[in-house]
Amino acid sequence: MKKITALLLFVFLLSACSMTLDEILGRQPATPIPLPTNTPTIAPTLTPTVPSPTFTSTPTMIGLTVKSPTPFSSPTLLVLTQPGVIPMSSVTPIALVTQVKMEGFFTVAVSDEVFYKGKECQPVSTKITAQVTDIANTAFVVLFVRFKSKQTGATSEWTSIGMQPAGTIGFYTHELIPSEMKGLDAFENAWVEYQVVATDPKSKEVGRTGIFSERLTLLECVLTPTPSPSITPTVLVP
Repeated sequence: MKKITALLLFVFLLSACSMTLDEILGRQPATPIPLPTNTPTIAPTLTPTVPSPTFTSTPTMIGLTVKSPTPFSSPTLLVLTQPGVIPMSSVTPIALVTQVKMEGFFTVAVSDEVFYKGKECQPVSTKITAQVTDIANTAFVVLFVRFKSKQTGATSEWTSIGMQPAGTIGFYTHELIPSEMKGLDAFENAWVEYQVVATDPKSKEVGRTGIFSERLTLLECVLTPTPSPSITPTVLVP
């Protein structure tokens, strides 16, 4: 009988070990409080907004004054006239003078580019001066002149004239007058063409210029008659 009682007590104790405190005391078990669930938040995708740069095409200058460009003006033609003569509003530019060959000479010049027939108009002559390059071998310098018509281009025969040594070594000169030229009576208001030749003591040529054309003019002297003053008779009143 004691064995059975001890066995029942053992079973009771064994089942009590598997029961909770609430079951032993006869209480309702507490409802477990659910733990909060943390839902991960997805990070938003960032789209950077980069403003487009704005450039100003006209820079701002500090301390500088910008001037508008000044337009270029057309060149003014300078017209040389005689004293007291007013140039016309419409002028024709003077053409460039053609260069003349100067073999054996430095310079050839005339004192006046226009001279006249007769003694009533001035000047009645022009001085031609030549400077040679070979002073040691130059013994003679000869001037050749002729007329050339401004209308037809016809020319006269050449007239040769010996030039005289000037005061400076290497210079030769001659005072040209119309009466010493051939064909004077056949030409009026004509060009006078000229050329200069240098020779050594044996008449060997050591220098010759080209022909100076349309640079020297011989004009007729035309005098303008001066009207005589009119006399008004005096009427005597009685």
